[in-house]
Amino acid sequence: MRKSAPQSRPLTVDDLEQMPDDGRRYELVDGRLEVTPAPLYPHTVIADRLLLVLHPQTPRGHNVSAAAGINFNADRTHHRIPDLCVIPRADRSAAHLTRPPLLAVEIVSRSTVFTDHHTKRAEYAKFGIESYWIIDPNLEEIGIMELRLDGDQYRTANQAFGRELFQTDAPFPYRLVPHWLLADCDDWEDHVLGGEPGR
Repeated sequence: MRKSAPQSRPLTVDDLEQMPDDGRRYELVDGRLEVTPAPLYPHTVIADRLLLVLHPQTPRGHNVSAAAGINFNADRTHHRIPDLCVIPRADRSAAHLTRPPLLAVEIVSRSTVFTDHHTKRAEYAKFGIESYWIIDPNLEEIGIMELRLDGDQYRTANQAFGRELFQTDAPFPYRLVPHWLLADCDDWEDHVLGGEPGR
């Protein structure tokens, strides 16, 4: 369960350095601490495979980063950690990102359904993240939804489920088949780009 800790003052990212290294995710929302349970194994499988899939499809001069912290304001009281993001290498900073990534990805856990689909959707749009993917393994078939910024809010640009091929050109041309991000097999890499026999 997501928890907000009681406190006497707005917290900043400096306070996050005092948090235990216990696998949980510590984020800030307007100076309030939000703690998310450590992800379960399926979540980590998807994140690891997605990193491997996106990296070779991403142009040079850009990084695909896992769990990179982003400061949303100059006060450093609003801090989010997407599961993955794509950033220009020039935007890297010593500690935390301060500019919108080109792409942010969240992998839905049962404890983060509302946050990923609603809260972060609004926050990421306001911050100016042009592309936002939500990957949900809790559906009947694992699905990926691509949201693109349209003015000050997102619109759904693309969706794919199970063995459907997901393709986009934003922020770069990417392709993948959601099923293989979680499939229990050794040859998932042979199929994740759509390379299934007879397809």
